[in-house]
Amino acid sequence: MRSAVWALILTAAAAAVVAASAANSVTAPVLTPAPAAALAIIDDTGRRVPLPHPPERIISLAPGATEMLFAAGAGDRVIATVDFSDEPAAAKRVPRIGDVTAVDMERLVALRPDVVVAWPGGGNPAQLEKIEQLGIPIYRQQVNRLGDLPGSVRRLGALAADRAVAEKAAGALAAELARMEHEYGGGMHMGGAPTAGGTAVGSRPTVLLEVWNRPIYTVGGTHLMSDALSLCGVRNVFGDLKELGPVIDTEAVIARNPDIIVAAAPPGEGTSWLAEWRRFGSLKAVQTGRLVAFEDQRLSRLGPSVLPATEALCKALAGR
Repeated sequence: MRSAVWALILTAAAAAVVAASAANSVTAPVLTPAPAAALAIIDDTGRRVPLPHPPERIISLAPGATEMLFAAGAGDRVIATVDFSDEPAAAKRVPRIGDVTAVDMERLVALRPDVVVAWPGGGNPAQLEKIEQLGIPIYRQQVNRLGDLPGSVRRLGALAADRAVAEKAAGALAAELARMEHEYGGGMHMGGAPTAGGTAVGSRPTVLLEVWNRPIYTVGGTHLMSDALSLCGVRNVFGDLKELGPVIDTEAVIARNPDIIVAAAPPGEGTSWLAEWRRFGSLKAVQTGRLVAFEDQRLSRLGPSVLPATEALCKALAGR
């Protein structure tokens, strides 16, 4: 379970290499030429996804994508998904065909999906390539910043029976994000030095967001969770790194000396993760006791529930 949670949070490139042979072992069925596309929609990466008809059978290969599909009103068309797709509650009833590192390709093909919705920032590249070779359309759903959520839901509405559901959900997400930015975005709740526009970015507390402990993984500046930190009025101490989920060591953490350490751990493990940092008494976060266990798994789902999780993170960072 520990490795599966890690794979959910971070990219799964290494696991994809391991699973590549399994993907290539699937025997492609004899496919008839696909009919001319009746509609073509644009996914989150700007790619055109041609579909012969409005999709009625959708497979989601990421927990965040599953949650987004339900928000967009297409949840009743999702016929299979992957482990940890537990938001919203209705998603728990959808059959599982694997996890974010690898799916059962035989089952996927047998289900004859009209479209597969995948997360391009992770998953299994070898299996995605195989799916495309089989002639199954792939819709790539991805959000890099919290502000991307409304537009992503709106685009996914093209896969639903009624786009009005997606429009309503997108509007609600935009309104909630605006409220949170107003309440937390200035950073004043963190006690930083005030400026005309809130708290000066350079004076905001720095945070190590630890998403795995052995080895130590954090998030780079392009990850959605780094954007969540920014909304909370703090700075990702490793925000200059471009990788989504870079591996770091204790020496790098000591050198950057974050003001706060957050253990974004699986349930029940945050306290033990933080205990490991207490051995390094020179760290400001240890000296001031600003060690935060944060075990809300919604922060890593990359779906609409990341907003309430981000608000909970903001409150935890401020000691509320």
